Amino acid sequence: MSEATKPQPQAKGEKTPISDTSYVGIDAILEQMRRKAMKQGFEFNVMVVGQSGLGKSTLMNTLFKSKVSRKSVQPNVEERIPKTVEIKSVSHDVEEKGVRMKLTVIDTPGFGDQINNENCWQPIMKFINDQYESYLQEEININRKKRIPDSRVHCCIYFIPPTGHCLRPLDVEFMRHLSKVVNIVPVIAKADTLTLEERDSFKKTIREELRANGIDVYPQKEFDEDAEDRMINDKIREMTPFAVVGSDQEYQVNGKRILGRKTKWGTIEVENIAHCEFAYLRDLLIRTHMQNIKDITCSIHYETYRVRRLNESNILFTSNPPDHPAAGEMSCCRVQ
Repeated sequence: MSEATKPQPQAKGEKTPISDTSYVGIDAILEQMRRKAMKQGFEFNVMVVGQSGLGKSTLMNTLFKSKVSRKSVQPNVEERIPKTVEIKSVSHDVEEKGVRMKLTVIDTPGFGDQINNENCWQPIMKFINDQYESYLQEEININRKKRIPDSRVHCCIYFIPPTGHCLRPLDVEFMRHLSKVVNIVPVIAKADTLTLEERDSFKKTIREELRANGIDVYPQKEFDEDAEDRMINDKIREMTPFAVVGSDQEYQVNGKRILGRKTKWGTIEVENIAHCEFAYLRDLLIRTHMQNIKDITCSIHYETYRVRRLNESNILFTSNPPDHPAAGEMSCCRVQ
């Protein structure tokens, strides 16, 4: 053996480098899932509920930084207060950095605007259940679609008037019934009309009233998956309801363009957490919990509806079985 090909002596304690033959490639599934999701796009259906004049349309436009509200799509239509609660939805294709999302905003004009608002939550409850029923019927078809269109309401943003006192009976009644079928995220609308002290006191009162009435708003404590989830969600629950201000107007403040509302005392910066809690609401709905909101809709709310409906169908079938011809009638048929 020549001098050049002689093996070099290995230093004491030095490991012989070996190729990683144990790698399987399971982690590549994440990239496969990402590519598939990017191709398919996403769906998110959000309902806004509250009386007229609380800034529902403005807040939705601010959240998605686009004209996504119903009023933005139909700006020239004269708005009248309907005699009953109406359900109107508008869908948009929103794209950001190559990620496509079909966003549907469902509005409820007429809610809370009547002299007698008793049971005005019922049309909204019916609409939500109708979307579950539509999805269920598609699901149980023998030849069902490869991808069932999802019109189920994933989240309901409930706008509380900034009274600074307590929840109205209408607020309690709505959230008590609807929290059982949809993820409710309560917000204090136009929070800039309250002082910081009034805002904190109002938020505390609302949380106490929600607990007293057994109303479980999103994120629900019983659906926390682990200790890490519980820690994150506890911080969100302590902030509920979010005191928000919406605006789609831009102003120049300290050399920067910001979304805000200009008053003679100064500019209220929508995305400044020292001014309001809009940024926390946006993060919850879009940046951190959107998929979880959709998962709870599917695995909890829709599943509860599906089980109930299938049980009802089963009870109906067993109590009214299909008629079978009697034995004598069958033999007569055979003779003929």
